[in-house]
Amino acid sequence: MSDITTGSVSANGLDFGYLTAGPADGPLALLLHGFPDSPHTWRHLMPGLAAAGYRAVAPFMRGYAPTSVPADATYQSGALAADAIALHDALGGGSDAVIVGHDWGAFATYGAANAAPDRWRRVVTMSVPPISVMTTAFFDYEQLKRSFYIFVFQTPLAEAALNRAFVEGLWRDWSPDDGRDRSQDVDRVMDCLAAPDNVAAAIGYYRAMLDPSRLVERFAAEQEAANRVGELPVLYLHGADDGCLGPDVVAPGGDLGAVEAALPPGSRAHLVPGAGHFLQLDRPDDVNTRVLDWLA
Repeated sequence: MSDITTGSVSANGLDFGYLTAGPADGPLALLLHGFPDSPHTWRHLMPGLAAAGYRAVAPFMRGYAPTSVPADATYQSGALAADAIALHDALGGGSDAVIVGHDWGAFATYGAANAAPDRWRRVVTMSVPPISVMTTAFFDYEQLKRSFYIFVFQTPLAEAALNRAFVEGLWRDWSPDDGRDRSQDVDRVMDCLAAPDNVAAAIGYYRAMLDPSRLVERFAAEQEAANRVGELPVLYLHGADDGCLGPDVVAPGGDLGAVEAALPPGSRAHLVPGAGHFLQLDRPDDVNTRVLDWLA
C-alpha cells in the first residue's frame, strides 16, 4: 500500500506528472511542493498517509518537469491555487479530500482552500505563513539577507545563476548542519529544472511575486483568495532552524501567536524542533505525527 508510483493527469490546461501512494479509492491527499524542491520531498509522509487510507498524490508543480510549462508563462499564486482545485477535480477528489502545501505549495494551499472550501476537509501548510505575516517578516534586515535569491531572480542574471551549485547552496543554508547527504534531493530538483524553460518557470514564480504586471485576470479570484483569511482551520508547521524564513521573524521568542492570529479560527501553529526549511525531510517522524493527528 505504501509503495510510491508515478502517474500523469491533465488539469487546468497542463499535463501534470505526479507521485502517488495508497488505495485508489481512498480520500485524496494532495501534496504540493515548493522551491527548490520536487514531489520527492513527500516520500516520508506519503506512506504514512497511505497507511491511514488516503490516496496521496504529489504533483510536479507547473513548469517543473515532467509537468508541462504553461504557454502563457503564468506563475502567480492564483494560478497555483487554480491548479490545485483543477487537480482535485481531475483526480476524482471529494469533500473528504485534504491538502498539504510546503513553501510555494503553501501559497497554493491557502488559495485553493479559501477559493474552494467545499473541496477540502483538512488543510496543512508548512514553512510559509499567511501573506500578512510574510509581508511583515520580509522587511526585517536579517530576513532580507536570507531572501537575497528573490532579488537575484528579478534580474537578467537569474537564468544563469540558477544552476546546481546555487541549489546546493540553498539546501545547505536552509537546512540544519547535521551532516546528512542532500545530494539525492538536489539531483531530483535538477531533474525538474533540466531544460531552460523549466529554469525560467521556477524563476517565474518569484518574478510574478513582485511584479503586478505579470498577474492575469483569469486567476484573479484565486489570487484574492490566496491573500485573505479563509474559513477552514489550518495546521501550520515551521522549522525551528529554518534558514530560509527565519523563526526569529515568524515566531519571535518562539511565539507563533502572530501566525495563528492570521489563520482562520480553530487553526494551530507549531515550531518543529531540529527542523530547517525542509522540515518534512529533516524531522519526518515528528511532522508525520503532527499531520496525521490533525487529519484524524
